[in-house]
Amino acid sequence: MNTSWMPDELVHAGPEHLDPGFVAGFDRKQGYPDPSDDIAELTAHGLGKDATVVDLGAGTGRFALAAARTFGRVVAVDVSPAMVASIEERAAEAGLARVETVQAGFLTYGHTGPPADAVHTRHALHQLPDFWKTVALHRIAELLRPGGVLRLRDLVYDFPPSRAAEVFEEWMSGAADDPALGYTAADYAEHIRTEHSTYRWLLEPMLDRAGFDIVRADFASGLYGAYTCVRR
Repeated sequence: MNTSWMPDELVHAGPEHLDPGFVAGFDRKQGYPDPSDDIAELTAHGLGKDATVVDLGAGTGRFALAAARTFGRVVAVDVSPAMVASIEERAAEAGLARVETVQAGFLTYGHTGPPADAVHTRHALHQLPDFWKTVALHRIAELLRPGGVLRLRDLVYDFPPSRAAEVFEEWMSGAADDPALGYTAADYAEHIRTEHSTYRWLLEPMLDRAGFDIVRADFASGLYGAYTCVRR
Protein backbone atom coordinates (compact mmCIF):
# COMPACT_ATOMS: atom_id res chain seq x y z
CA MET A 1 0.00 0.00 0.00
CA ASN A 2 1.18 3.52 -0.80
CA THR A 3 1.39 5.05 2.67
CA SER A 4 2.15 8.62 1.64
CA TRP A 5 -1.46 9.64 2.24
CA MET A 6 -1.85 7.79 5.55
CA PRO A 7 -1.68 9.66 8.87
CA ASP A 8 1.01 9.20 11.48
CA GLU A 9 -0.91 7.60 14.33
CA LEU A 10 1.74 8.50 16.88
CA VAL A 11 1.23 12.18 16.03
CA HIS A 12 -2.53 11.74 16.55
CA ALA A 13 -1.90 10.02 19.89
CA GLY A 14 -0.01 13.10 21.13
CA PRO A 15 3.61 13.78 22.07
CA GLU A 16 2.99 13.03 25.73
CA HIS A 17 2.77 9.32 24.85
CA LEU A 18 6.47 9.44 24.01
CA ASP A 19 7.35 10.73 27.48
CA PRO A 20 8.31 7.99 29.96
CA GLY A 21 7.34 10.34 32.78
CA PHE A 22 3.81 10.69 31.41
CA VAL A 23 3.58 6.94 30.87
CA ALA A 24 4.70 6.29 34.47
CA GLY A 25 1.75 8.33 35.77
CA PHE A 26 -0.74 7.26 33.11
CA ASP A 27 -2.70 4.74 35.18
CA ARG A 28 -3.06 7.18 38.05
CA LYS A 29 -4.30 9.90 35.70
CA GLN A 30 -6.75 7.40 34.16
CA GLY A 31 -8.07 6.48 37.60
CA TYR A 32 -6.71 2.92 37.48
CA PRO A 33 -9.50 1.56 35.25
CA ASP A 34 -10.66 -1.93 36.18
CA PRO A 35 -10.70 -4.26 33.16
CA SER A 36 -12.75 -6.98 34.87
CA ASP A 37 -16.06 -5.91 33.25
CA ASP A 38 -14.52 -6.11 29.79
CA ILE A 39 -13.00 -9.52 30.48
CA ALA A 40 -16.34 -10.73 31.84
CA GLU A 41 -18.08 -9.47 28.71
CA LEU A 42 -15.69 -11.48 26.52
CA THR A 43 -16.03 -14.63 28.61
CA ALA A 44 -19.82 -14.25 28.44
CA HIS A 45 -19.45 -14.62 24.67
CA GLY A 46 -17.67 -17.94 25.06
CA LEU A 47 -14.01 -16.90 25.10
CA GLY A 48 -11.77 -18.99 27.29
CA LYS A 49 -8.27 -20.31 27.75
CA ASP A 50 -7.82 -21.07 24.05
CA ALA A 51 -8.89 -17.60 22.85
CA THR A 52 -6.69 -15.07 21.08
CA VAL A 53 -7.38 -11.47 22.11
CA VAL A 54 -5.83 -8.36 20.55
CA ASP A 55 -5.71 -5.16 22.61
CA LEU A 56 -5.41 -2.15 20.30
CA GLY A 57 -4.19 1.03 21.94
CA ALA A 58 -3.09 -1.04 24.91
CA GLY A 59 -1.55 1.84 26.88
CA THR A 60 0.31 0.52 29.91
CA GLY A 61 -1.35 -2.88 29.56
CA ARG A 62 -3.93 -2.89 32.35
CA PHE A 63 -6.38 -4.87 30.23
CA ALA A 64 -3.76 -6.99 28.43
CA LEU A 65 -2.04 -8.13 31.63
CA ALA A 66 -5.35 -9.01 33.28
CA ALA A 67 -6.61 -10.73 30.12
CA ALA A 68 -3.49 -12.92 29.98
CA ARG A 69 -4.68 -14.63 33.15
CA THR A 70 -7.89 -15.72 31.39
CA PHE A 71 -7.16 -16.11 27.68
CA GLY A 72 -4.57 -18.16 25.82
CA ARG A 73 -2.90 -15.52 23.65
CA VAL A 74 -2.96 -11.77 24.24
CA VAL A 75 -1.38 -9.31 21.81
CA ALA A 76 -0.89 -5.80 23.25
CA VAL A 77 -0.58 -3.21 20.49
CA ASP A 78 0.33 0.45 20.94
CA VAL A 79 1.94 3.11 18.75
CA SER A 80 4.03 4.45 21.63
CA PRO A 81 7.42 2.82 22.23
CA ALA A 82 7.25 4.03 25.84
CA MET A 83 3.89 2.32 26.36
CA VAL A 84 5.16 -0.90 24.77
CA ALA A 85 8.22 -0.84 27.01
CA SER A 86 5.99 -0.38 30.05
CA ILE A 87 3.85 -3.38 29.08
CA GLU A 88 6.91 -5.55 28.52
CA GLU A 89 8.37 -4.58 31.90
CA ARG A 90 5.13 -5.25 33.75
CA ALA A 91 4.53 -8.54 31.95
CA ALA A 92 8.04 -9.72 32.85
CA GLU A 93 7.58 -8.73 36.50
CA ALA A 94 4.28 -10.64 36.61
CA GLY A 95 5.66 -13.68 34.78
CA LEU A 96 3.10 -13.34 31.99
CA ALA A 97 5.04 -14.73 29.06
CA ARG A 98 1.86 -15.15 26.99
CA VAL A 99 1.55 -11.37 26.50
CA GLU A 100 2.98 -10.38 23.12
CA THR A 101 3.71 -6.74 22.32
CA VAL A 102 3.64 -4.96 18.98
CA GLN A 103 4.44 -1.31 18.34
CA ALA A 104 1.76 -0.36 15.82
CA GLY A 105 -1.59 1.36 15.52
CA PHE A 106 -5.08 0.70 14.21
CA LEU A 107 -3.92 1.38 10.66
CA THR A 108 -0.61 -0.49 10.74
CA TYR A 109 -1.03 -3.53 12.98
CA GLY A 110 -0.51 -6.73 10.99
CA HIS A 111 -2.04 -9.73 12.73
CA THR A 112 -0.18 -13.04 12.57
CA GLY A 113 -1.53 -16.52 13.10
CA PRO A 114 -5.18 -17.61 13.00
CA PRO A 115 -7.86 -14.92 13.14
CA ALA A 116 -8.39 -13.41 16.56
CA ASP A 117 -11.38 -14.31 18.71
CA ALA A 118 -11.71 -10.81 20.16
CA VAL A 119 -10.39 -7.28 19.94
CA HIS A 120 -10.45 -4.90 22.87
CA THR A 121 -9.79 -1.18 22.62
CA ARG A 122 -10.26 1.49 25.27
CA HIS A 123 -10.19 5.27 24.78
CA ALA A 124 -7.95 5.09 21.70
CA LEU A 125 -10.13 5.10 18.59
CA HIS A 126 -11.07 8.76 19.16
CA GLN A 127 -7.51 9.72 18.24
CA LEU A 128 -8.44 9.09 14.59
CA PRO A 129 -10.72 11.30 12.46
CA ASP A 130 -13.94 9.65 11.30
CA PHE A 131 -12.64 8.60 7.87
CA TRP A 132 -9.76 6.75 9.53
CA LYS A 133 -12.02 5.35 12.26
CA THR A 134 -13.96 3.62 9.51
CA VAL A 135 -10.77 2.24 7.98
CA ALA A 136 -9.68 1.05 11.43
CA LEU A 137 -12.99 -0.70 12.10
CA HIS A 138 -12.81 -2.50 8.75
CA ARG A 139 -9.28 -3.62 9.59
CA ILE A 140 -10.46 -4.88 12.98
CA ALA A 141 -13.22 -6.88 11.31
CA GLU A 142 -10.67 -8.42 8.94
CA LEU A 143 -8.47 -9.71 11.75
CA LEU A 144 -11.41 -11.28 13.64
CA ARG A 145 -12.97 -14.63 12.89
CA PRO A 146 -16.68 -14.65 11.99
CA GLY A 147 -18.51 -14.43 15.31
CA GLY A 148 -15.49 -12.74 16.90
CA VAL A 149 -16.12 -10.01 19.46
CA LEU A 150 -15.14 -6.35 19.48
CA ARG A 151 -15.22 -4.73 22.91
CA LEU A 152 -14.97 -0.99 22.34
CA ARG A 153 -14.81 1.70 25.00
CA ASP A 154 -14.38 5.31 24.03
CA LEU A 155 -15.47 8.89 24.46
CA VAL A 156 -18.56 8.95 22.26
CA TYR A 157 -21.05 11.80 22.27
CA ASP A 158 -24.57 10.61 23.10
CA PHE A 159 -26.40 13.93 23.07
CA PRO A 160 -27.84 16.27 20.42
CA PRO A 161 -25.54 19.03 19.13
CA SER A 162 -27.83 21.60 20.74
CA ARG A 163 -26.81 20.31 24.19
CA ALA A 164 -23.05 20.28 23.58
CA ALA A 165 -22.26 23.38 25.66
CA GLU A 166 -24.39 22.13 28.56
CA VAL A 167 -22.87 18.64 28.55
CA PHE A 168 -19.30 19.90 28.26
CA GLU A 169 -19.79 22.45 31.04
CA GLU A 170 -21.05 19.71 33.37
CA TRP A 171 -18.16 17.44 32.33
CA MET A 172 -15.60 20.11 33.15
CA SER A 173 -17.22 20.93 36.48
CA GLY A 174 -16.32 17.43 37.68
CA ALA A 175 -12.73 17.52 36.44
CA ALA A 176 -9.68 17.02 38.64
CA ASP A 177 -7.76 20.01 40.00
CA ASP A 178 -4.39 18.26 39.93
CA PRO A 179 -3.29 17.00 36.47
CA ALA A 180 -1.20 14.29 38.15
CA LEU A 181 -4.31 12.83 39.76
CA GLY A 182 -6.78 12.96 36.89
CA TYR A 183 -7.99 14.84 33.85
CA THR A 184 -8.46 18.56 34.39
CA ALA A 185 -10.93 20.93 32.75
CA ALA A 186 -8.07 22.06 30.50
CA ASP A 187 -7.47 18.43 29.50
CA TYR A 188 -11.13 17.99 28.60
CA ALA A 189 -11.17 21.24 26.62
CA GLU A 190 -8.09 20.15 24.70
CA HIS A 191 -9.74 16.82 23.94
CA ILE A 192 -12.81 18.54 22.53
CA ARG A 193 -10.74 20.94 20.42
CA THR A 194 -8.07 18.63 19.08
CA GLU A 195 -9.20 15.01 19.28
CA HIS A 196 -11.88 13.22 17.31
CA SER A 197 -14.65 11.92 19.50
CA THR A 198 -17.74 11.50 17.40
CA TYR A 199 -21.48 11.27 17.86
CA ARG A 200 -23.09 7.93 18.63
CA TRP A 201 -25.38 8.33 15.62
CA LEU A 202 -22.29 8.50 13.41
CA LEU A 203 -20.20 5.78 15.08
CA GLU A 204 -22.88 3.10 15.09
CA PRO A 205 -23.39 3.13 11.30
CA MET A 206 -19.59 2.88 10.96
CA LEU A 207 -19.68 -0.29 13.04
CA ASP A 208 -22.53 -1.69 10.96
CA ARG A 209 -20.82 -0.95 7.64
CA ALA A 210 -17.61 -2.54 8.92
CA GLY A 211 -19.51 -5.79 9.44
CA PHE A 212 -20.44 -5.67 13.13
CA ASP A 213 -23.71 -6.27 14.93
CA ILE A 214 -24.00 -4.23 18.13
CA VAL A 215 -25.26 -6.57 20.84
CA ARG A 216 -24.76 -4.22 23.78
CA ALA A 217 -24.22 -0.48 24.21
CA ASP A 218 -23.90 1.26 27.57
CA PHE A 219 -23.38 4.98 28.10
CA ALA A 220 -22.44 7.18 31.05
CA SER A 221 -22.88 10.96 31.27
CA GLY A 222 -23.59 11.14 27.55
CA LEU A 223 -19.84 10.88 26.98
CA TYR A 224 -18.51 7.41 27.70
CA GLY A 225 -19.66 4.53 25.53
CA ALA A 226 -19.01 0.82 25.95
CA TYR A 227 -19.93 -1.44 23.04
CA THR A 228 -19.95 -5.17 22.59
CA CYS A 229 -20.10 -6.04 18.89
CA VAL A 230 -20.03 -9.35 17.04
CA ARG A 231 -18.49 -9.71 13.60
CA ARG A 232 -20.96 -11.03 11.04
